Amino acid sequence: MDLWTLSDLGTPWCVHVVATLRIADRILAGNTEIGPLAAAAGADRDSLHRVLRHLVSKGLFLEPAPGRFALNELARGLLGESGRLGLDLDSFGGRMAHAWGTLLSAVRTGKPAYHEAFGRGFWEDLEAHPEIAASFDALMGPAGHGVPDWRVLVDPADWESVRTVADVGGGTGSLLAEILRAWPDVRGTLVDLPRTVARSDEVFQAADVADRVTTVAQSFFDPLPGRNDLYILKNVLGDWPDREATAILRRCAEAARPSGRVVAFNGAGPGEEASPELLMMVLVGGRGRTLDEFRAMAREAGLEVTAVGRQASGRVIVECRPTGGVA
Repeated sequence: MDLWTLSDLGTPWCVHVVATLRIADRILAGNTEIGPLAAAAGADRDSLHRVLRHLVSKGLFLEPAPGRFALNELARGLLGESGRLGLDLDSFGGRMAHAWGTLLSAVRTGKPAYHEAFGRGFWEDLEAHPEIAASFDALMGPAGHGVPDWRVLVDPADWESVRTVADVGGGTGSLLAEILRAWPDVRGTLVDLPRTVARSDEVFQAADVADRVTTVAQSFFDPLPGRNDLYILKNVLGDWPDREATAILRRCAEAARPSGRVVAFNGAGPGEEASPELLMMVLVGGRGRTLDEFRAMAREAGLEVTAVGRQASGRVIVECRPTGGVA
């Protein structure tokens, strides 16, 4: 591999374009010739033809005859809404793609420069554009990551002592819904921003657990609903620099029952080297952490790491208990 191959920007953008134009779905529907395919996609015939021929050369799509295209196994991954999540330039995928243009500023300053591309910081941008926020929530939910695994404790026997669960920064509630379906005697609280929890009702209704859920529309930097047996942080801490991540853990420590626990997913990696997490660096200034780095951060927040395990998916589970003192 040479430097030109490593620095190729054309192929990723071509993938984004065909995902946005729903080319795979249109081919599946019978628009295999470039003329009808471009017309169905609302695209220029010659330009789309060139993009598709480039992707064929890279192993995405087939061209069984000149100007006629077909799906291969890789291209089938673009079928349907779930296949396009994160790639569609007209939704949150476009934000992620264009945000890479701010990488140089992020490296020079050590701070995210998302505002350079979009005029606002990441979270403020989602608040200002509900349609982008909705696609972000979809990417974070089952459509993007599959049905959440409700087995969030290292020792499954510990569920016998859990009666109340707070999912902090829990999005539209897909994980909490799975937990409540698995444990009929448990009640749950979903904590997230107003625009997000407003879309959670259909998730809880579909899971038939709405009567056991309380939704709290607030920031997790504010004091959290208190004295739950379990506080869950899934895919939250990696979105924030150390100071903010510690503040989130501190809020959980303040709110937990004396015998309660805080469980974090993707808050720490298993090795001695933290994941680079470049996308989080670009979008929000977040970062990956080693387990030792997480322990130090938890200790500052008034928590002690008491158990570490893995879900079947490989996600690292880190359980913490309040120490009784918060720094």
